[in-house]
Amino acid sequence: MNLLYAQSGGVTAVINASAAGVIDAARKHAAIGKVFAARHGILGLLDEALYDTAGVDTAALLNTPGGAFGSCRFDLPSEADEPAVYDRLFAVLQAYRIGGLLYNGGNGSMDLIVKVAESARRRGYPLISVGVPKTVDNDIEGSDCCPGFGSAAKYLATSMREAGRDVAAMTGRSGRVFVMEVMGRNVGWLAASTALAARSADEAPHIVLMPEVAFDEEAFLARVRQVVERLGYCAVTVAEGLKGADGRPLMEQARDARGYVQLGGAGEEVARLIGERLGYKHHYGNPDYLQRAAGHWMSATDREQAYAVGAAGVELLMAGQDGVMAAIRRLSDQPYCWDVIAVQAASIANLERRVPRAFISDDGLHVSELGRRYLLPLIAGEIAVPCTDGLPDHYIMDFPLMPRLLPDFRRSA
Repeated sequence: MNLLYAQSGGVTAVINASAAGVIDAARKHAAIGKVFAARHGILGLLDEALYDTAGVDTAALLNTPGGAFGSCRFDLPSEADEPAVYDRLFAVLQAYRIGGLLYNGGNGSMDLIVKVAESARRRGYPLISVGVPKTVDNDIEGSDCCPGFGSAAKYLATSMREAGRDVAAMTGRSGRVFVMEVMGRNVGWLAASTALAARSADEAPHIVLMPEVAFDEEAFLARVRQVVERLGYCAVTVAEGLKGADGRPLMEQARDARGYVQLGGAGEEVARLIGERLGYKHHYGNPDYLQRAAGHWMSATDREQAYAVGAAGVELLMAGQDGVMAAIRRLSDQPYCWDVIAVQAASIANLERRVPRAFISDDGLHVSELGRRYLLPLIAGEIAVPCTDGLPDHYIMDFPLMPRLLPDFRRSA
């Protein structure tokens, strides 16, 4: 039996660690022949663009951010709507004698696992499909945390601590405010993680705004004023999906024909509001891709968990557990202990795990101690990254694709 691994959605600093976990675990099983990787996720499978991973150096892959095999954003349609897509998918699987699919992605990727598993059963095709979780947003249900989040959280908390030192040093008579916007879409996990930068109420960030609490403009401005009057400056974290009292995002960049909303600009809007209403000197920053690409500052816990869910995915597949996701289960906070279990993908696909209200301060403007206790172990541990000429030495995939066995495929309009 051969396996197929693919990466999907926004990549992370540790998604390649999951790939390494899959490849290493598969190499230990005599019953597994080849491990193929699709170029650019499910689109690579449909295009018959596949790599043979036999020559992949998994030790080097561990320290490389981004998606080594290429990712994509593609919502697999239902088989009833586009049967030709499924015919093509299974034609490629059959041509390469693939009996196991490991799809490494977020909420939508778990929906793909469900759809493919159901189609395989209907067709009588011998396929086991397993989801491998990944997202910096930390919003997959059924898993205590998501690989990719811990490293992004570590980078953002570090950035906020360093920016806080800078702003504090430059405080002037008129007051100064720094606003940092972070990713997360409709949830505030990444915004919440920046709270770890502060060891006291006087350290940045002084305010953390999350989508789980409606933005109260007057309460927010009053808190900014209080902090500036006390310290001379204020640092604010804004989640990109911050919502107003009407439940709508404060800012949207674009909305495509399928309804997908690209968020962004909430931090800039908050900074503008501070300038107009309070007259403070203000700066706005958006780390954008940097927060999910920072392989030089991985969380050791995050990388370990990313590798573990990849390896566990292979074991679940070999045990015949079809249509499941390899999920992280927290066993204790102190000491931090966890394991990996199987969760039915159908029970969690396309759901969003929001920050619990108990993890947010009573006034909605910061993170509670319970939230800090949840977040802290996820950023623990540092990894010495190999460097050449003073820069990280990333592993670059330069293998040729497998020769095609089937005709080209074009989706109908």
